[in-house]
Amino acid sequence: MKHRSALISAVAAAACIALGIVVPTVAQAATGCAVTYQNVNAWQSTPTSGGFNTTLAITNLGDPIAHWTLTFTLPSGHTRTGGWNAAFTGTTAVTATDIGWNGSIGTGQTNASVGLQGDWTRTAAGSTPPSPFPQPTNFTLNGVACTGSTSSSPSPSASSSPGANQAPTVSLTSPTAGQTFTAPATVNFAATASDPDGTVARVEFLNGSTIVGTDTTSPYMYAWTSVAAGTYSVSARAVDNLGAAKTTTPISITVNPANTGGAAPALHVSGNHLATAGGATYRLLGVNRASAEFACVQGKGMWDSPTPDQASVDAMKAWNIHAVRIPLNEDCWLGTFGTPSGGTYQQAVKDYVTLLVANGINPIVEMHWNHGVYTGTSSACSDANATCQKPMPDAQYAPTFWTQVANAFKGNNAVIFDLFNEPYPDAANNWSNMTAAWTCLRDGGTCTGIGYQVAGMQSLVNAVRATGATNVIMVAGLTWTNDLTQWLAYKPTDSTGNLMASWHSYNFNACVTVSCWDSQIGTVAAQVPVVAGEIGQNTCAHDYIDQLMAWADTHGVGYLAWTWNPWGCGQGNVLINDYTGTPTATFGEGFKAHLLTQNP
Repeated sequence: MKHRSALISAVAAAACIALGIVVPTVAQAATGCAVTYQNVNAWQSTPTSGGFNTTLAITNLGDPIAHWTLTFTLPSGHTRTGGWNAAFTGTTAVTATDIGWNGSIGTGQTNASVGLQGDWTRTAAGSTPPSPFPQPTNFTLNGVACTGSTSSSPSPSASSSPGANQAPTVSLTSPTAGQTFTAPATVNFAATASDPDGTVARVEFLNGSTIVGTDTTSPYMYAWTSVAAGTYSVSARAVDNLGAAKTTTPISITVNPANTGGAAPALHVSGNHLATAGGATYRLLGVNRASAEFACVQGKGMWDSPTPDQASVDAMKAWNIHAVRIPLNEDCWLGTFGTPSGGTYQQAVKDYVTLLVANGINPIVEMHWNHGVYTGTSSACSDANATCQKPMPDAQYAPTFWTQVANAFKGNNAVIFDLFNEPYPDAANNWSNMTAAWTCLRDGGTCTGIGYQVAGMQSLVNAVRATGATNVIMVAGLTWTNDLTQWLAYKPTDSTGNLMASWHSYNFNACVTVSCWDSQIGTVAAQVPVVAGEIGQNTCAHDYIDQLMAWADTHGVGYLAWTWNPWGCGQGNVLINDYTGTPTATFGEGFKAHLLTQNP
């Protein structure tokens, strides 16, 4: 049968030749072709180089073909690094061959499924990628020169030609640029995608040019698991129902080696971020555990709840919490007021710090309530004792408090020092002199509107460093530390360089928009580490903190939500219903869900 079939085919072919009929092969484009080479996005990595993504829409102007091979030469300075929906060879002289399912192109039809990824360089520095974007001019399809018109669009959003299928749009929302993980990591991909003239068939998630996962339904997500330590270039690619594709600009993420010891890492400041002893970038991500600031002066004992134990810490770990801020009471620590106070209070704090560190959680010890009579603007009490929030630390006791705290925890640089909760000397002087308020914050002394002598941030930094402690220190801004506009100009000096900025952000503050964060907080975060020591919203929803955390993730800023206490969501800003970690609806649920996607 095999030989008989061959004989029949030969006879048929001979008959066609005798009649003058030419039978084209399936790989032939009998008349011509056109290729639209569309730049969908380009980016700049250095002043003279960058990368690009393009799509190649192949239009067959001849007889139908079942398979195709496209050849072309990239412009000078351009090299191919990858591609999709074709088998590619060559970096400058490029050959692309169909991969089966996209091989057939009918007469007058366009195959818009092919994409190309590459690098560009130029001899002179420039502020933007080349525009208009250079394009090849020597396309051939199955050996036939493509003499139809070609075009290159400098705008990723422009259509390649009138009536042509438009590429989908896609945005990678997770992970974020610069995000760090700990091996073996789970990298949670997420993307949004849409198509202007069709439907999105799938979103592919890539490591370099390798597809690590695909999702065909919105919301587009994929969990890339067991990722080893290393640096990865990741992106998302959306493909529409006709094969047109668009890829996001690749971003870099880092998976750090696992902390095999289990204890919280010792931290130090490195440039504008925190780093572990091994040099890995680290962010403070977690919660506030309130009550040590008020329970001892309100007759509620030490913690206004059961003593923190391993089970309560395990509940935190289930949320992926890596940092816990512990507000303290100055009088109770020093033993001048409150029950418990003095040694008993101090030991309870030390025990909790030890428990957290042993479980891989960095404690942040912080002065929350302090001594001093204040009855001015926004006064919460007229009591000299530490029974409410005061506008600034007091010169009478605060340096002693920080000397004792530093002595208690020096040598353990897993512990962070937050010098003062929420300064508001600007409110105390009725916002009449912001320069004086910033000066008060740094230098202390006699400050307008405050009836006691103030300890400035510089004196407290000095008190800590005089003990020999090199722990990282957090220093707040003004307006209940929502204002960091002059933080860089008025930051205290620190002999160790281990200073970072403390910022608080709630939905009812003044600086609550991305533009404000960019202009006020981002400028600080570009120079020193920043942590939002308190975030929240009094509606007990999570739409505000979602936006805030997304911004912070992009800018390398840490954050800790207020608060890990089961006080009921009627008070707002409450994360849990019980100390087993049951999240509140919806504030706690939203924060937990986001925190589980992050690594410090």
